Amino acid sequence: MPTIEQLRSKISKLQSQADALIAKKMQAAVDQIRQIMLEHGLTTEDIEAKAKARRNAKAVKGSAPKTPLKTRRKAGGSLPGKSAPKYLHPKTGATWTGHGRAPAWIAQVKDRTKFLIADGAAAADAASDTAASQPGAARKNAKAKSLASNRAGVKKAVKKVVAKKSVAKKTAASNKTAPSKKAARKRAMKTIAASGATAK
Repeated sequence: MPTIEQLRSKISKLQSQADALIAKKMQAAVDQIRQIMLEHGLTTEDIEAKAKARRNAKAVKGSAPKTPLKTRRKAGGSLPGKSAPKYLHPKTGATWTGHGRAPAWIAQVKDRTKFLIADGAAAADAASDTAASQPGAARKNAKAKSLASNRAGVKKAVKKVVAKKSVAKKTAASNKTAPSKKAARKRAMKTIAASGATAK
């Protein structure tokens, strides 16, 4: 059985062999880089200038002031990673982006076109087509317009649902003979709750 001194000497020999191999590979890589630089007429200053430009570009992108999440919600901005809704349930007002697992109200539907948000879907498709061919700021403007039109479509659809519910509420209240406003309001709320439960 070898002693500790013998093992240590073996380890030091192996370490020196590994260092020699690493140095040899590094020298081969440096020679290859030098040859490429000579072929293309590059200097180390060229490489450093390019690297500095990349670092500056990353710093400019990363230093944009970040607004807090609450501020973005108040301003109507979309949350990070969230896309605009593409489908809307006409009775409940529930929405779905079309990505990920489909909710129960649309999962079994074969023809989903009747649930499409009219303004949002067409605008999003058009914006994505034009954004691919436009550079920088123009692409951002196209995205902003498509988001605005998606929001407008959703707001319009939600307003329709709210209007239908308020009309149903008014008709329910007017159909019943109400001894007091409070009793009529309770009956209307019950009918709305019942119609909402059957719609689901």
